[in-house]
Amino acid sequence: MTQHAYVPTGSEVVQTLPWKWNVQGRIFLIGGLGFMFDAWDVSLNGVLIPLLSEQWDLTSGQAAWIGTANLLGMAIGAFIWATIADRIGRKAAFTATIAVFVVFTVGGAVTTDIVTFALLRFMAGFGLGGAIPVDYALVGEFTPRNYRGRVLTAMDAWWPIGSALAGFISAWFVSMWADWRPPLLAMVLPAILLIFVRLWIPESPMFLIRNNRHREARAVIDGLVEATDAKPVKYRLETMTDVPKMSAGAVFDQLRRVWAFSWRTTLAVWLLFLTVMFVYYVSLQWLPTFLMEAGFEQTRAFLTTGGMSAVGLLGALLATFLVETTGRRPLLAVAAVLGSILLVILAMVLHVPAAVLPLVLVYGLIIQVAIPVMYAYASELYPTQLRSSGFGWASAVSRISAGIGPLLFVTHLVPALGLAGAFALAAGLVVVAVIAMFFLAPETTGRDLQDA
Repeated sequence: MTQHAYVPTGSEVVQTLPWKWNVQGRIFLIGGLGFMFDAWDVSLNGVLIPLLSEQWDLTSGQAAWIGTANLLGMAIGAFIWATIADRIGRKAAFTATIAVFVVFTVGGAVTTDIVTFALLRFMAGFGLGGAIPVDYALVGEFTPRNYRGRVLTAMDAWWPIGSALAGFISAWFVSMWADWRPPLLAMVLPAILLIFVRLWIPESPMFLIRNNRHREARAVIDGLVEATDAKPVKYRLETMTDVPKMSAGAVFDQLRRVWAFSWRTTLAVWLLFLTVMFVYYVSLQWLPTFLMEAGFEQTRAFLTTGGMSAVGLLGALLATFLVETTGRRPLLAVAAVLGSILLVILAMVLHVPAAVLPLVLVYGLIIQVAIPVMYAYASELYPTQLRSSGFGWASAVSRISAGIGPLLFVTHLVPALGLAGAFALAAGLVVVAVIAMFFLAPETTGRDLQDA
């Protein structure tokens, strides 16, 4: 009997290529810059809230809408752009997200009232909200399987960079000019440059295969093989029979597909994003205000929060080092629960200046172990045709939680339970989500993306 040699698929070829910094690394760097701007913009809310509260004489409830509007825009943007990316391609959505963000950020800088400002922050968030799910899908689909866990985890190293830049640059601007506009506009020019840089990356070969664009897919795959100095092999491209098209109902059709794929997985992911990111965004946006209320000077409060974000880079690197060894679920569980508990302790000693900075820095380190692992884990749980949407809807859930949650946190939970009690309640919710993850969602370490 004649034995026929196995012919790999195009996606298998891409996932077994050697890693090269000038090939897949370039896509990682460009994708990471979009993630950096997302972090910068979210963290900037923590600066804008106290500054605009003072200049426009806002109540806590009014000031909370600065972050809430921005994050709700990101929530809607996350699933809409993610669906667009799954239907028309990663590259087109990849560039458009930043362009929308730039236009409405510039518009926000010329407003003089909280209602108009909140509306424009909502639209800027809508543009930038698509960056994370689209970036993760694109980077993950170019990354070789043996490196994917570390690369996707390392993507989150861009978050503390962007968040730290927001804190440090804002502190510098505020020390020179007591105005909120320079910190807001500081990130616009580099964001514009990124729009043009993004034109240099190819479309995802997995997306092209999924949409039966075989000639384009072969061109990209052959280019990757040549650029990485890999040995050319014969491969096959499968013809798909259920290619989804872009339509008015595509967003909710994709949501239906996400839940139909696995309700257990989707429920676990949504609970994780809902609880872990709620805790993180409360700390990110309101810690400067909590510190000022405890007696910290304005610039020192911004620098302390910037330090929390900066040390998070070490956390992301630590997560990158550990994630393939420990597996996704155990590392995520320990870091998420420990980070939440640290915030409870911080709230209890907020009026002890000597204790605040060490606790803030340790929290910044630990939480940035949890978040990149969670992002990498979520992006691996769904198949190619749902990867961006699955992550995008989870990201949307986290942004809704992060938008509405802090509003409820500062107006209802803190007055009722105190700051430490409110953080303790949030920590309990994180524990529930972690338990659900172990019961409902599988481990993804070492799995082929196509098998997800």
